[in-house]
Amino acid sequence: MNTLSPVAGAVQALAPAPFETYICEACGYVYDEALGDPDGGLPPGTRFADIPDDWACPLCGVTKADFSAYAAPSLEALRNRVQTTAVVTTRGGAAGVLIVGAGRAGWQTAEALRALDASMPITLVTACSGDVYDKPLLSVAMARGLDPEALVKETGAQAAARLGLRLLAHTQATRICTDTHTLRTTRGNLRYDHLVLAHGARTALPASLPPELCWRVNHLAAYQKLRTALGDAACDGPRDVLIVGAGLIGSELANDLALGGHRITLLDTQAEPLARWQGEQAGARLLDAWKDLSIRFVGGVQVAQVESVGGRYRVTTADGQRFAADQVIAAPGLATPSRLAESAGLAWDQGIAVDAATLGTSVEGIHALGDCITVNGQASRYIEPIARQARAIAAAICGATPAPYALRAATVRVKTTSHPMTLH
Repeated sequence: MNTLSPVAGAVQALAPAPFETYICEACGYVYDEALGDPDGGLPPGTRFADIPDDWACPLCGVTKADFSAYAAPSLEALRNRVQTTAVVTTRGGAAGVLIVGAGRAGWQTAEALRALDASMPITLVTACSGDVYDKPLLSVAMARGLDPEALVKETGAQAAARLGLRLLAHTQATRICTDTHTLRTTRGNLRYDHLVLAHGARTALPASLPPELCWRVNHLAAYQKLRTALGDAACDGPRDVLIVGAGLIGSELANDLALGGHRITLLDTQAEPLARWQGEQAGARLLDAWKDLSIRFVGGVQVAQVESVGGRYRVTTADGQRFAADQVIAAPGLATPSRLAESAGLAWDQGIAVDAATLGTSVEGIHALGDCITVNGQASRYIEPIARQARAIAAAICGATPAPYALRAATVRVKTTSHPMTLH
């Protein structure tokens, strides 16, 4: 018997449908209808069906067509999917897969392997804690009011338990011995049947930018320390921050820290920021959007020296200009560390050279992906290709149906919230 009154029944019938979530098949970003994408012009509560077709993913820049409905799997489903007690053997038996690097590339490789094999031994070695987070958020966290500590989506230990792998955090990989299929680390030697290099790239520091005097915001731990050093502009007062390099990362950080109340000086060797996209007038558009922000851009200069003077820093350019700052951030570009590749004799072409389809290196049994690789001499240090690269490697390792990686022209979402841009 229906005990609802006609009025109550009408109210119930008009109740809005619950909000849903959708996942980007390219990079794993989850769009939540309840939260929307304010920076992308979608206020909270925007239904996926109402999103314009030309809207771009906030992380990798693909369109709405690359999203599908998503529901986070239950813990029980995850436990049924993998064996959480899998441990890599060090003597006898199968050594399994050894992954170096716990950024997006490393974790997505582990995810792709587990989708094909629930019991294969996997060990993940990383110099950091291995926590899972969206790296692109580091350059927009202040403007979005995100607590640096809250950027972690899943701790390394939690992700390792979920995927049934062995995580060696705060461990440096030092040498690859291909003759014995062994990786030397600061915590001992590890055997492998297959080795995947996903250790990324690091800030390319010229001699004029001493690492002890410059922040390099290339991972979460460094970003958290920078935010602590800057303090809260509203409570502690604004800081003078000098950023060297006005490419994608430097420009996004300048925008974000200025919106956070700090005073920014942005230096670059080029005449405009985002010089790589000069044909799309990206720099001119950005400078126009920055007119009301505390950002001073100085182009056409080369840093000659950085000094610590009286608790602050003095930056001198080759043409004799001097700038004072409370903090200096280096963002001149990225370079792949070569130590591991050289120890294994891997082919090198401005990064670890890999086969365009399989991501295999020049040494059998070793694959690589992400920021540390080049295909035909070209690096692609963006989010979108990583998931496809991981699937290609997992298929090759597990002997599954091949999933060849294919190069695509990159679409880049510039997360300068004062003037977001989608570039190519």
